[in-house]
Amino acid sequence: MPDIVQLRPEGLYCPAGQFYVDPWRPVSTAVVTHGHGDHARSGMGRYYTSREGLPILQWRLGEQDYRAYDYGEAFTLGDARVSLHPAGHVMGSAQVRIEADGQVWVVSGDYKRQPDPTCRPFEVVPCDTFITEATFGLPIYRWPAAADVAREIVQWRDQCAARGEVAILYCYALGKAQRVLAELAPHIDRPVYLHGAIAAGVEVYRQAGIAMADTALVMETDGAARAGGTNFAGELVMAPPSAAGSPWLRRFRKAQQGYVSGWMRLRGNRRRRNMDRGFVVSDHADWPGLLRTIRETGASRVIATHGDTRALVRTLNEAGVAAETLVTQFEDEE
Repeated sequence: MPDIVQLRPEGLYCPAGQFYVDPWRPVSTAVVTHGHGDHARSGMGRYYTSREGLPILQWRLGEQDYRAYDYGEAFTLGDARVSLHPAGHVMGSAQVRIEADGQVWVVSGDYKRQPDPTCRPFEVVPCDTFITEATFGLPIYRWPAAADVAREIVQWRDQCAARGEVAILYCYALGKAQRVLAELAPHIDRPVYLHGAIAAGVEVYRQAGIAMADTALVMETDGAARAGGTNFAGELVMAPPSAAGSPWLRRFRKAQQGYVSGWMRLRGNRRRRNMDRGFVVSDHADWPGLLRTIRETGASRVIATHGDTRALVRTLNEAGVAAETLVTQFEDEE
């Protein structure tokens, strides 16, 4: 029996439904799991997405032909029955359940199992075949509690304050920044200053009712600094990774730089990025999360993609699970 989901030059294709999941080339019908740029691209004829993820697609892609559905709400595309289920990755992220030809396949998109106050928790969807991401598909990747990391960030800011430095924290502008701000909210006593590229996504989350720490724009505070006001010493500033080493940094007299990412689990990655501090928070599943999820889906076949899949496939095969690798154009979390 042919596979329900097949790899084509445009992306992951479902012949029964005549649609693609997160295609990387323009197609007529795209089911989009979430708003990150390697999954949500412009040029599609029609976009199917979760209702909670729609504001993010509108922010990232502008006005398009969207069809939005509640989580768990089934809809028909061709001869396939499709539904979207929480992936726990970022706000509105979804897994795609596809039922056709007597089989159930689930395309995970990006997902994580850790609690996250900015999005719905991952929902286990039983299936015959599970296409799973494997961004952090090595046993070394195991995440600490995000609340503990938030306290570490505040302590770092306070240490910088004692030296008259600003603490500049780099993180991805969609999902990571908002999650860190939400985790910081119970622990921080004053606003976090934001680079403009971070602020736009934070506002999308605020309009959706997500509670986060108070924020202010660095740009709006610059005038006060030139007039003898703040020089940001002792403050926490959040910026996208692209700001590192850019002229934007010149406005800060003395600064330490930190980076928030699952890749910070390896100290060498922090050194290569020339960072003073690394903080481990990821919006992807860690190694135990991957294994737990695959086990809970009950899938008899697993297709791993989006990362270093070798260790995961080998571990599953040794456990008696039919597992294989599929090479796609999806990227890692940074």
